[in-house]
Amino acid sequence: MPHEASILTERQNLPPVPLPPAIAVPGHAESELARRAWPEPPHPYRAPFARDAARVLHTRAFRRLAGKTQVFTRLPAEVPSDHSRSRLTHTLEVTQISRTLARALGLNAELAETLALAHDIGHPPFGHAGEKALDEALRAHGFRFDHNLHALRIVTWFEERYPAFRGLNLTLAVREGIIKHSRDYSAAAHPELAEYFLDRFPPLEAQLIDLADEIAYLTADLDDGLDSGILALDEVREAVPLFRGLHDAVLAAYPAAKPRLAVYDALRRLLNAMVTDLACETSARVATQGATTLEDVRRAPARLATLSPRMETARARAKEFLYARLYNSPGMEDEHSHATEVVHGVFDAILADPSLLPADHQAQIPAEGLVRTVADYIAGMTDTYIEQLWTRCRG
Repeated sequence: MPHEASILTERQNLPPVPLPPAIAVPGHAESELARRAWPEPPHPYRAPFARDAARVLHTRAFRRLAGKTQVFTRLPAEVPSDHSRSRLTHTLEVTQISRTLARALGLNAELAETLALAHDIGHPPFGHAGEKALDEALRAHGFRFDHNLHALRIVTWFEERYPAFRGLNLTLAVREGIIKHSRDYSAAAHPELAEYFLDRFPPLEAQLIDLADEIAYLTADLDDGLDSGILALDEVREAVPLFRGLHDAVLAAYPAAKPRLAVYDALRRLLNAMVTDLACETSARVATQGATTLEDVRRAPARLATLSPRMETARARAKEFLYARLYNSPGMEDEHSHATEVVHGVFDAILADPSLLPADHQAQIPAEGLVRTVADYIAGMTDTYIEQLWTRCRG
């Protein structure tokens, strides 16, 4: 195996050192982070975060992820492969990685699982192209679109499943993790988020989600890109040395393997190497910082969940390649342009005729304003639904 790949995968057979127990978010109902906006009696046999995971799993917003783009836009004129990832299958892969990392490090696996299930719930249709288009439409009216903040609105307001309260009444830890897992917010810019400890970093269970997300979509997008034929194996090997070294190791171990199986096994090893590196590096950073409690993690000078410098360089290089050859490839650019046209077209059509909004969204206009209400409606749509509405608006 090439030297670079050997260095980057040297940790893969070394189990990460579990963290001090007091670093994990407590799972009992009496802890501050298990507090709910509306008090509820504890469940007889389920912990608070396990209940939250079930609440997210059973939402309409979660089910709609099955109809939302991950990378490949679902255009009506061309049926995509049944094997390409959707937002839902991507979310399940992130959940598996997050749960594994939390358990290996001795963190609260139920909290990590819940945050992973909810991490993409606020995304609009058409993937990142749709999110960019919706943000552009809002900026023309002095607003912005943030999928983390929209996810918080979904779980605290839009989902109506209980007669006792609006939203899902999730625990404080889950609500904090939904908005802070991938970025930090300032109290000055977002006074409405004051209860979410904006002057401190989130717990490690939340910090891990952002990197689990990166690992999941990097390996999955290489897989989907190769399966679709947009990416060629030779160019992936050339541009991603870590993959090349792992692929060479598979070919040496299984010289008679079918080419597709050799690629799958190399991608499996790539995912494992990155997950293991993340676990080991996070454990090492915690030890170096001398952190022994959750508050130590919150007040550290930087986030402690991270890849090693070498693995981070390899990840960034692979991501740069995917942007150049997959996400912004000529065929994908056409799909992005189509997504932009549809989102802007539907947004403008509803602004011009608010009667296109369902009754429950029309009822939100006095409180939220028409522009934000239209954005909320579009953000909840699947790719298929917004295509159908766009066709009706043009007709």
